Amino acid sequence: MTYEREILIGRFAWVMSWVGLVGGQLHALARHNTADGKGDLDLPLTAAWSDPARKALAPLLDWANPDVVYLTYGKLWLPVFVAFTLAAFAVRRHRTPYGLERWAWRIALTGYVWACLSVFGDYWLQWGAHPAEPLLTITFVAGLPALLLTLVGSSLLGIALLRRGFRPRASSWLLALTFPLAFAIEMVTSMGSLALPVAFAFGLAGRRLGRSVGQSPDVVTESSTETAVPRDSART
Repeated sequence: MTYEREILIGRFAWVMSWVGLVGGQLHALARHNTADGKGDLDLPLTAAWSDPARKALAPLLDWANPDVVYLTYGKLWLPVFVAFTLAAFAVRRHRTPYGLERWAWRIALTGYVWACLSVFGDYWLQWGAHPAEPLLTITFVAGLPALLLTLVGSSLLGIALLRRGFRPRASSWLLALTFPLAFAIEMVTSMGSLALPVAFAFGLAGRRLGRSVGQSPDVVTESSTETAVPRDSART
């Protein structure tokens, strides 16, 4: 992976984190119009913002069958997941992990790749006026381990990075809080938004990495001490 590609990946991850923040809520609103998604409105916090938002944004939500609208907006999650996964691999490439961080990277990256495949199955294999129930059930169930690995792996990784002084600190904190934030996010919006802390964490880290690598193709900074780490040794 060349440093020019890492710069592009960092920018891509940063842009897609914002796309996920905005588009993800449009996807949530579309879900609330479906038969299965109406149950989400039983949560007071969800109903408090969804009811007025769906009225205000009605033209963006009623242009087709509710299931079609929901599946169409759901497709935006794939590039969001791919973006932060690529950024995570780029950041990992410049780390020299050991102990908890090494295992956290393994768990998190496995979860991210699995989650990309799960999102692809959930939304890009579903077409037509109604989801294919057997296929949707299979892809959803198959993706549950990815959700667990992503939440747990991200939080462990964030803790490990905090201990090692990783910059930017905001990325470490977002990752560390991924698991507890999931419960708060689930009370307000849809499941796809559970990935937003991870998306912004690697969006910030990818943007910083792109700037560092862009300044010099030979070194990157690994910790708050700004110690230069040779690229060859960072691959171990």
